[in-house]
Parts: sequence; structure tokens; C-alpha cells
Amino acid sequence: MEYNFKAIDRKWQQYWVENKTYRVTEDPAKPKFYVLDMFPYPSGAGLHVGHPLGYIASDIYSRFKRHQGFNVLHPMGYDAYGLPAEQYAIQTGQHPAVTTEQNISRYRGQLDKIGLSFDWSREIRTCEPEYYKWTQWAFVQMFHSYFSLPPTPSEGGGAARPILELIAAFEKNGTAGLTVACSEDLSFTAEEWNAKTEKEQQETLMNYRIAYLADTMVNWCPALGTVLANDEVSEGVSVRGGHPVEQKLMRQWCLRVSAYAQRLLDGLNALDWTESLKETQKNWIGRSEGAEIWFRLSQKNLSPAPSPQERGARPVCEDRVRFHTTDSKRWNKLETAAKLMRSHQTEAENALWQELRAKKTGHKIRRQHIVNTFIVDFISLDKGVAIEIDGRIHDNEDHKEYDAIRTQILEESGFEVIRYSNEEILQNPQFVAKKIKIYLDKKPSLTWGDCIAPLSRGEGLGERSG
Repeated sequence: MEYNFKAIDRKWQQYWVENKTYRVTEDPAKPKFYVLDMFPYPSGAGLHVGHPLGYIASDIYSRFKRHQGFNVLHPMGYDAYGLPAEQYAIQTGQHPAVTTEQNISRYRGQLDKIGLSFDWSREIRTCEPEYYKWTQWAFVQMFHSYFSLPPTPSEGGGAARPILELIAAFEKNGTAGLTVACSEDLSFTAEEWNAKTEKEQQETLMNYRIAYLADTMVNWCPALGTVLANDEVSEGVSVRGGHPVEQKLMRQWCLRVSAYAQRLLDGLNALDWTESLKETQKNWIGRSEGAEIWFRLSQKNLSPAPSPQERGARPVCEDRVRFHTTDSKRWNKLETAAKLMRSHQTEAENALWQELRAKKTGHKIRRQHIVNTFIVDFISLDKGVAIEIDGRIHDNEDHKEYDAIRTQILEESGFEVIRYSNEEILQNPQFVAKKIKIYLDKKPSLTWGDCIAPLSRGEGLGERSG
């Protein structure tokens, strides 16, 4: 007897539709189970083989869980916004609303023929206001929130909190005592905050909001007329269309997703996934602190650093343990702050660090290093050079005065200070690193004679490099 699959498929598919076989309603008597597929882009003439490859596997699992007594929610929808839909409309010369509707109708027919057990009453389309109003709502929530960090990064956790709480803290205590995710480490008192104009306060808050405006390097594709994510670029060209992609500094909306890195990593431990998949996720999250070795020094071997007048003409260099420049009461606070800053570098700091680390310039350079009562962005101890990165806050007149005092104290501690702006680093970090290399190449290494130590207590003391 011949198996007439077309007739049998039509019969049962019609039965499923008429009897709402896969429609899901709330049922407290059954345990809940959620199976979600990646939504297809309705940007082509039909499904490709990769769609059923994944959908059939998840459909088998959905049916299996139903037989186990679970109340299974297995929805479907269409990712109908963005670059794929735009490009298909350009290629066909039609309005995207027309092509998207046509493609969705074709996709639905093909999915029905496969016989997948989707609850079509739950269908969503990302191009419809009923859906994207919630993405807009989520963005507004992130804009009005900041990320509160735990006291130390190793503790994990952290959570989004209302930005109004942060404003109240600024009004009362300035930045004192705060551990929050930010673009760059700012320091101001309550008096300084309250003296700011509304515009200045809003610009400062951009440094803390989870959704914020910033000048950042992006993958710009002129042919597509849009910014591309890293996974949309391969070997310098766009994955879609193979068009050239260039690095460009642009002001755009960003999300402070890196603040959630530890929470994402902690959440992996609770998932029943294979170790290989978890490892892939860990690499994608990419949280890294590097490695550090700490040598604790006995207080009895330490004595205050001599004043500039006491130094006379003696050269400044790394020297004996008896010298330090930060008192023990401030040291613990500075040490904790420096560790936190290394774990949460600004975008400009990270971009430059990737060009300076591991002696890429031929010089040993440290990041977020304590000198006197300051945490210097980058430093070459061998050459006696402090490298500072200035964000827009440094254009403020009050901050310029603070920078001048900071520079004077660093110079009195034995360091020359060179400065670069966020913008020039983000525009071309390799060029800035080359300038630093040229500058350091010209300077002689410090000698080990009768000299004093401009280093902070504990960090780098006892080293002999050069």
C-alpha cells in the first residue's frame, strides 16, 4: 500500500489547527517548560536548510517533554527588523514592509508543512509596535539605571539600581565610598557636584548610566551605511555582502554590558550545560584580570619619603624598601581602588593597554599604579614616566586645576608626566603607543646609585629591572 504522505500531512495538520493542539494555557497542575528557537530573518525567498536543522531538533525535545507531563511553551516569531530586512528591500527595490510580509507568509507555509509543534497564538514580529515598544521600554529602564558593584570584583554579583539613588549619593557625599561601574574613574565632592550646571551633571551621569552616549571606535561599513557588531565582520569585510569595513570613531549609544560579566559567569554554574558549551560562553564573556604577585613589607622597615628639599640633586629611581610615598592608612584604600580600576578599565584605557602590555613597546609598563596618593593610569618605572589619559571631564576648569596639582606632585615624586586624550587613543591606539615608545626610547634608564624611591608602599618595591 502506497503511503500518501501529502494527504496524511494535510489531514493531521488541519486537525492540529482546528483543535488548537499546540496552544498553551496556564496549568498550575503541570510543571512548566520553555523551548525557544532562534527567530528567522524574513529576508529571503524562503527557509534554508539551517532552519529546519535546528527547529526539528527542538521540536523533538518539545514533544518529548510534553510526553513527560510538562506544560511546554514552544513559540515562534520573526526577527524582522534591521540590516537583513533593509538589504533584501534594497536588492529587490521594494519597501521593506512589503517584502517582510511576503516573506513571513512564505516562511509560515514552509514551517507548517514541516509539521512543527509551535504555538502560533504566541507569534511575535519584531517590526511591529506591539513588540518593539518593549525594547524601547527596556532601553529607558537601562538609561535610568546604574550598576552597583560589590566591594571587591572577586565577590561577584552586583545589580542595576535607579540612577536617582546615585544622584542622591552625589548630592550627599560626592563619589566617596561608591563602587560602581563607570566609563572612567571620576572623583568629586558633594559641593563640587551641587555646583555643577544641569548640563554638566547630565554629562557626568553618562559616565555611570547602563545605557549611555559615548565616543567609541566602531566597525563602520560605508556600503551598508551602518555599524556592525564584531561577529558581523570577518577578515576586514562584512559577513553580509563582503563589503569593506573600517574602524571609525563615532558618538553613539552604548550599553554597559561588561558590568554584568561576573553575574553571567556565576549564572553558568547553575546551568545544566556541557562543559565545552560553558567554556565557549566563558570565552565569549571574556572577563579577565590577569595575574599579580604581591610582596607584603614589614612596617618596621619603612620610613617616610624625603621631601624634595631633602633630595637635593640626587637622582630619582627605584631604591631601598625604607622609602615609600603613601602612609599606611591610605594604602589599603588605594590598593583596593587600583585593583578595581584594573578590572574595570575604561574603553580608552583598555585599547591602549592592549598595545602596551607584555612589553610590546620594548618597555615594561604597568597600569593603574599607585604613586604618592594617586593612581596613575600607566607608568614606566624604569624610565620614570607617568602616562595619563584624559576624558572630557578634564576640560572642566576645576579639573584642570586638579590636574595641575596632581602633575606637580607626580613630578616632585620623580616622574615626568605625559598626557593623551580619550579621543586620540580610541581613534588610533597603535599610533599613541608608537609615540609613547619613541618618547621612552629617547629617555635614559634610571641608575641605581645614591637615589630615592618614588614608588608607593608595596607596589614594585625591591624590583631591579634595567
